[in-house]
Amino acid sequence: MKSKIFHESRFILLTFTTMNPVRSLFLLTRFWNLLIIGLAQYCTARFLISTEAIFDPRLFLLVISTILIAAAGYIINDYYDVKIDLINKPARVVIGKGITRRYAILLHTVLSVTGTGLGVLLDWRIGILNFFCAFLLWLYSNALKRLPFIGNFTVALMTGLSILIVNFLYPPILILVIIYSLFAFFITLVREIIKDLEDLRGDDTFGCKTLPIVWGIRRTKVFTYFLMILFSVFVIVLHQWITQLPMQFFLWTLFMPMAILAGWLVRADTRKDFYQLSQFCKVIMVAGILSMAFL
Repeated sequence: MKSKIFHESRFILLTFTTMNPVRSLFLLTRFWNLLIIGLAQYCTARFLISTEAIFDPRLFLLVISTILIAAAGYIINDYYDVKIDLINKPARVVIGKGITRRYAILLHTVLSVTGTGLGVLLDWRIGILNFFCAFLLWLYSNALKRLPFIGNFTVALMTGLSILIVNFLYPPILILVIIYSLFAFFITLVREIIKDLEDLRGDDTFGCKTLPIVWGIRRTKVFTYFLMILFSVFVIVLHQWITQLPMQFFLWTLFMPMAILAGWLVRADTRKDFYQLSQFCKVIMVAGILSMAFL
């Protein structure tokens, strides 16, 4: 069975027509996801830290460095996952069609080095953090993503850090920045687990040990509910014991969307269902970012 799927995947790859290079680059680097990252960092600086921060050239350099490293991460992830993606999402495969494997590695290296270098120009500590993120994204693509939970946690950690790093540039660390970093971490963690549910067939074919493969769909869903509850508890604890938060605001912009997500997940049982849930997580992420403007 696995041999048949592999030969079918190889046939699909060989028969695809060459893609437009510009479109290939947009698909490979997840252009819209990169825009969300940039938007999140600018909103964090503008609405949570200082209204004047958005005019600071250092913020621009920070955003560019983060986007470059994220783009490099997407490229190296697709580089290692061509065969799996031919089963899970063949229409989105770029490497081997629009961009060769050699140029993909070269582009990944250039983006990673440039992103790290820009971080060093801002602050040696930001440079070290950027290097750590670039290395961890490579390690994730090469090995960690095939392990249960560790790969999901790695991507979520990178997402949370993309918010928190803005506060590193403009200390001191603020509670609201921590909360939004946790929000980005948890919603990304949930989304990555849901994506594993969506990609179950291809991952299983090539020997990945993701949570749905190790635990099964039902137990993975239960764990996802637990993560959403855990984040909600974090926010309530921060509100009760550390600082007063706009809980009525969070009820509509945070807790209600997560409740809808949980209810939808209960009924989800097809690949299409999990894909739609994954996209809804992205909507929640964008809504959460835009909610900063109303605090």
